[in-house]
Amino acid sequence: MAYDEVSRKSTGKYRSKFDMLQIRVSQGDRDKINDHAKKHGESMNAFINRAIKETIERDNASSNHEAVRE
Repeated sequence: MAYDEVSRKSTGKYRSKFDMLQIRVSQGDRDKINDHAKKHGESMNAFINRAIKETIERDNASSNHEAVRE
């Protein structure tokens, strides 16, 4: 099936909803990340997004908790 203009526009419209982020990991870590994601029924992208989101929430919660103590 040819990748026609309609498909190209559709792909462009979908991709425009996202920011691209490129990361570098140590050799071998990509496979570890991918294996972990698969074990939890996720794609590597979904796992990385979840890990980032949960870490931000945890960091914000601990920052708020520490601010209350001061």
